[in-house]
Amino acid sequence: MKDQYGRELTDLRISLTDRCNLRCVYCMPAEGIDFRPQDELLTDDELLLLVRVAAELGVRKVRLTGGEPTVRPGIVELVREIHATSGIDEIAMTTNGLLLEYLARPLADAGLNRINVSLDTTDPDKFHRITRGGKVEKVLSGIAAAEAAGLLPIKLNSVVVRGFNEDDVVSLAALTVERPWEVRYIEMMPFGSVGDFAEAGVVKSEETMEKIEAALGPLTPLDLSGEDPARTYRLMGAAGVLGFISPISQPFCAKCGRLRLTADGRLRLCLLRDDEADLLTPLRAGATYAEMKEIFRAAAYRRPFGHALAEKMFPQARVMIQIGG
Repeated sequence: MKDQYGRELTDLRISLTDRCNLRCVYCMPAEGIDFRPQDELLTDDELLLLVRVAAELGVRKVRLTGGEPTVRPGIVELVREIHATSGIDEIAMTTNGLLLEYLARPLADAGLNRINVSLDTTDPDKFHRITRGGKVEKVLSGIAAAEAAGLLPIKLNSVVVRGFNEDDVVSLAALTVERPWEVRYIEMMPFGSVGDFAEAGVVKSEETMEKIEAALGPLTPLDLSGEDPARTYRLMGAAGVLGFISPISQPFCAKCGRLRLTADGRLRLCLLRDDEADLLTPLRAGATYAEMKEIFRAAAYRRPFGHALAEKMFPQARVMIQIGG
């Protein structure tokens, strides 16, 4: 399966729910959002059918996101079923980590290969402020459980937000000196009702790198190819890696091979554009398997070349929690 620009599409990111047990400032408006009624979301059977369609079209990697994916009922069994799907070689998950101390081992046993954990700071007060109420101690316990369960490599995602955690990038980088983790710094992306706040809060990767090098020494480049969204570096003598994901200052659209399936059954063609294809309606209207496969393929083919943030065309229809990142 390829898009109109010839990019091979092998990576499907699936939002399992629009619900979350945190309310992070860059992800959800302060007033909250109206969650979709349960009957408007993909059931397990519908989701698994679309995973099978995607796998037959060439998708090899699935990443489970949310909202927060671990709050979806039956998450362990759902991972087991995706793992059993022919053609799927890897299952990853992006999570806030709050429930990992209970779920890491069952998820690993069900077939989950690795995780990314959102961790914007290790400072309890700042974490509470950024997440509007979260406890960082629960996340750190979850990371330890994931490591013990073999969900490796451990990757920690930090969205750098001016006025919230731009001074914490050094302490996060220091985690990689002793631990074989990858800390990934992500430029904040503007969406919907948090768009203006996000634009004001952007800290570009170059600034983050300068802070880290000033405090901890030079960064040695590892992979700047663009095959992965993160450009990776290592501190001298460090066990782990630092990654920089720069959709604002250094877009990686030219090599992007990702599609996104929202919890309400839309195939989102670009994270940073509102264009989507409705898969749930034809599925529930009785479309055959072959018809669903063609709808999926045709939608994927018309993916845009890239986002339009340089022209300040911010996505408006959804906020990040409704897409899954």
